[in-house]
Amino acid sequence: MQDKEWLEELLEMGSRDEKLSPKQKKILEAAVEIFSEKGFAASSTSEIAKRAGVAEGTIFRHYKTKHDLLISIVVPTWTKIITPLLAKSFVKEVFKKNQYNQAEDFLRALLTNRLEFAKKHLPILKILLQEIPFQEELKEQFTSIFTEHIYVQLQKIIEHFQQQGDIIDLPSKTVIRMILTTGIGFILTRLFILPDAQWDDEQEIEHTIQFMLYGLSGKEDS
Repeated sequence: MQDKEWLEELLEMGSRDEKLSPKQKKILEAAVEIFSEKGFAASSTSEIAKRAGVAEGTIFRHYKTKHDLLISIVVPTWTKIITPLLAKSFVKEVFKKNQYNQAEDFLRALLTNRLEFAKKHLPILKILLQEIPFQEELKEQFTSIFTEHIYVQLQKIIEHFQQQGDIIDLPSKTVIRMILTTGIGFILTRLFILPDAQWDDEQEIEHTIQFMLYGLSGKEDS
């Protein structure tokens, strides 16, 4: 299934750095599923062991605590998969101002790219959303990546479209905050808050773009 591609990729990377036994792979897969379903605090190693088809003691032979098991999933996933995608692939695919004629073309590419990314990595994103506020290492990495790569590129492209007259003349940091707040809000609602609603993703992206550009009044800036 598509939502396990990232895990298969991570396990493949891990097997090159440190040989993972078949039982370890089953433990990691089961842990991701249960952590994402129930949250870290509400999960137990006995549940993970049952789903992985191993004895609970097997988990503790590889990971001293449940927290160690969490970190063994989150940190490698963040550093080996999420970070490169954010810092390299995302920037390369989306932030090329000369490939967009209008601001709405850029916003469409941005929203489509991030929604597809979130769908593919949904289980680990659930865990990251739960744990980033409490894991200083992850928080620092995210802040660094966003500031050094994504924010700089966003600022350049926003200022480009402001000069072109496509985006209102507000401070670029304010425009970035509004775009991120609206875009992330759409994705969180779509995948985490109301995932079972009847969604037309293409239509919702277009509605979100219109809101970003014109607000609730529906009037273009004169």
